Amino acid sequence: MGIEALISRRATETAVYWGNPVNDGAGTFTFDAPVEIDCRWEEMKQIVSDKKGNSLSSRALVYLTQDVDEEGYMFLGTLEQVYDLTGESSGGGSDDPTEVTGAFIIKRFQKIPSLDGSNYVRVAYLTPSLSFGGF
Repeated sequence: MGIEALISRRATETAVYWGNPVNDGAGTFTFDAPVEIDCRWEEMKQIVSDKKGNSLSSRALVYLTQDVDEEGYMFLGTLEQVYDLTGESSGGGSDDPTEVTGAFIIKRFQKIPSLDGSNYVRVAYLTPSLSFGGF
């Protein structure tokens, strides 16, 4: 069994993911509509380095079955829970994750190849958004 299959079997939690962050030029981002993804979410405090070598404090480590975008957002739960938090119906969707209490910012994403290069381990390091109480 490959590492991707193992992670897929262990990815028993659901998260909501807002990807494709685009800077609007005014200091904020726009995102694609939220989608549910499978993951293994572990809340833990640790210091990691970003791509520039700067230290940052991560509050959650998430193993994933797909790639995600840095500066995107994740919320541990379902779309229905997001709709409940934002007061929207399931026909809508909160396209602004900064309005979702409990949403985390993806500060670092790593896609680590297996030794033979046939599959990957995908890991995201998250920090709480300001709507979640800051850093």
